[in-house]
Amino acid sequence: MSVFNSRPLDGVIPATLLAFDNDMMIDEAASRRHLRDVAATEGLSAITVNGHASEVHACGFDEQKHILEFCLEEEGDNLPLINGIYADGSLQAARLARMAEAAGAQALLVFPPNSMIMGGQLRPEMALTHFKTIADATDLPMIVFQYPQVSGQGYPFDTLLRMIQEIPSIKAIKDWSNDAMLHEKHIRALQGGEAGRAITVLTTHSAWLMASLSMGANGLLSGAGSVIPELQVALLQAVKAGDLPAAQAINDRIYPLAQAFYTPPFLDMHNRMKECLVLLGRQDRAVVRPPLMKLGDDEIDRLGQALTAAHLPPVGAVSAAAE
Repeated sequence: MSVFNSRPLDGVIPATLLAFDNDMMIDEAASRRHLRDVAATEGLSAITVNGHASEVHACGFDEQKHILEFCLEEEGDNLPLINGIYADGSLQAARLARMAEAAGAQALLVFPPNSMIMGGQLRPEMALTHFKTIADATDLPMIVFQYPQVSGQGYPFDTLLRMIQEIPSIKAIKDWSNDAMLHEKHIRALQGGEAGRAITVLTTHSAWLMASLSMGANGLLSGAGSVIPELQVALLQAVKAGDLPAAQAINDRIYPLAQAFYTPPFLDMHNRMKECLVLLGRQDRAVVRPPLMKLGDDEIDRLGQALTAAHLPPVGAVSAAAE
């Protein structure tokens, strides 16, 4: 039974990165080391694997199973692990869900199917059937990944309410609506029980995290937590405590990294995070699988400057300062 059947699915939940070797194969040892580094942060509620941050789009079923298994072996006794469900078909999603439950995951982060991108919002029964198909395959709690409406993959508000009403295993949404008005509506309505029961809103608006958390989201699920989990924990705690000066001071450190991570092209955000781990001496390589491509030296330099501005100076900068 999932631990999230007895406690809320809230708090700070980093989504970890996936390390590759120079042949673009999974580097298990480096990935384990990264997971340990993140999991050592005090105050985390869980960790997500097989998400955007781990380039799940470029990993096959067997690779995703392997990733989940070695992550559970590494940290599953210390923190609950949430497994991403990234599939264009509902039957494939159900297969991934069964695999995740059998392996020992504690919850599922369910991505919207790309197959719904050309008008799926107009057919709410498609979203309902997708999630019911997964729910029929597993008892694990689910997090609905809510995309921006303009993407063609976001669930309209009324559809989201129906999903929560009709599928009891939905316990939270990961809100990437990218619309401040809709985001606040999600927080007030969903956490307030408008769907008949309260569920958690986990923000992933990491480009404007302090503003988002100040609206009342009860947690966050973010790939930026792969680099700055301690700052995310501190920010949520400060906001919850109503300590505005402390929250502002923490946000002053997060700001330069948010500006660097989420600048266009947006799709390079996790690529940039990998480069930051190398600059910080936490990883040896920043290899990504195509179609993602290695960043240029100028951008890597800008990432180093952002780390320094966040009081996380790159290893080389620390050595130079010591000299």
